[in-house]
Amino acid sequence: MKSSQGLAGYGRRAALQKAILGCGVLLSGAPALAQGQEIRLLMLGDSITAGYGLARGEGPPARIEALLRAKGRNVRVLDAGVSGDTTAGGRARLEWALADRPHAVIVALGGNDGLRGLTPTQMRGNLVAILDTLARRNLPVLLAGMLAPPNLGADYGREFAAVFSDLARDRPDIVFYPFLLDGIAGEPALNQPDRIHPNPRGAQLLAERILPAIETLLDRVRPLPAG
Repeated sequence: MKSSQGLAGYGRRAALQKAILGCGVLLSGAPALAQGQEIRLLMLGDSITAGYGLARGEGPPARIEALLRAKGRNVRVLDAGVSGDTTAGGRARLEWALADRPHAVIVALGGNDGLRGLTPTQMRGNLVAILDTLARRNLPVLLAGMLAPPNLGADYGREFAAVFSDLARDRPDIVFYPFLLDGIAGEPALNQPDRIHPNPRGAQLLAERILPAIETLLDRVRPLPAG
């Protein structure tokens, strides 16, 4: 999941939005939803989310949004994917991303932690910090799991996968999708030549497979009180 120069541009834009909205808004919790209002769904991720190597509109956030709108859901998916990001990178820019005031969040990080051989303990600490921040804002969360590259060994792979399953077990309030690339990883016809990033067909399949979990997440968005 290759690095890019997108972080600086994303950070400047999001920081400006945060300044306009004011820090107090972020501390007030998830924005309530009026009837018929567009739902803002933030996807915090790496190059998979950012649609590395794909044309604009072909990445998972755009494909997910199209599928949701086709089902009659008024949802805008906010692409907060930065190529090369580890869980530490996602943790560092979370406040910037929250300046868009999402109603719900997908956390789709971890692939680069595995590619770089970072310890599962480090990854767990970063994900805990991210989930704690979102919990304080009462934001419904979908946690998308990831698997480690097989060349790092079976023990590392088990510890890596257990980070996600343990977090899901310990936090029953979150929606858990065990493997972001389920049905796509290892399939040449669904990936770009690097065998890491989904091609357009793979991105579409990713969106289709994760969609039921996302709909469960959206059903937890907080509406405005009646009356």
